[in-house]
Amino acid sequence: MQFLSWPMQPFYRFYEQFLWRQINDGPKPHHIGLIVDGNRRFAKLQGFVDANQGHSVGSDKLEDFLRWCRKLDVKIVTLYAFSTENFSRSETEVDFLMRLILQKLKDFQLDPVIKEEGVKITVIGRREDLADEMIAEIDKIESMTADHSNFQINIAISYGGRAEIVDGVKKIALEVNKGNLNIDDITEELFTRYLYTKGIPDPDLIIRTSGEERLSGFLSWQSAYSELYFTEVFWPAFRMIDFWRAIRVYQQRERRYGR
Repeated sequence: MQFLSWPMQPFYRFYEQFLWRQINDGPKPHHIGLIVDGNRRFAKLQGFVDANQGHSVGSDKLEDFLRWCRKLDVKIVTLYAFSTENFSRSETEVDFLMRLILQKLKDFQLDPVIKEEGVKITVIGRREDLADEMIAEIDKIESMTADHSNFQINIAISYGGRAEIVDGVKKIALEVNKGNLNIDDITEELFTRYLYTKGIPDPDLIIRTSGEERLSGFLSWQSAYSELYFTEVFWPAFRMIDFWRAIRVYQQRERRYGR
């Protein structure tokens, strides 16, 4: 069931408080990666005439998720908004998604919470594939929030994990050709400085909605030791209790980092 009926609401609130008591004193992920999936299937299930309506509902859901993260004292969220592979979708859907993302960037610029709570917003991905208007809005929001440090939102647009690694290798090769870098100096630590996420710690937890159990190129390098959580819930129907459940599972796992 995607939406709560009235008789279920009291139980939902009780269960929400029950879960919160379970996770409140446990270890919290510093950085959460989020793969939002299932918008189109949600739209079909709800009987929407236009599948893009699912994307609109999913866009609105992001505000809730970010609020839950701030309540949990999560410091960084990286959102997989649009992959390099998404360009292969229909022109109508790509245009709609791009307009939706563009509007979200503009909304962030006007949202008083961004300034009041010190939210920093960055965009990662291949900007050369984006429209000039999109790039201009990205530059605006990044400039506006550059000095914010309480909470960080990374939005992956035109992003692919393999593309990121390839671009990093090209940058390093250029430095080697210029004589600025010796091949023997190349280490894993150095390589991270040439990724889109330079200076951002790797995600502790990655959540994917809609039942798909793969990362689809999301943070391929950075996710090596991330805890992964997959849920059957479609993204637009994702609730606070679904998030608290993910955190509870995260807290029950023992992070060994290969040891």
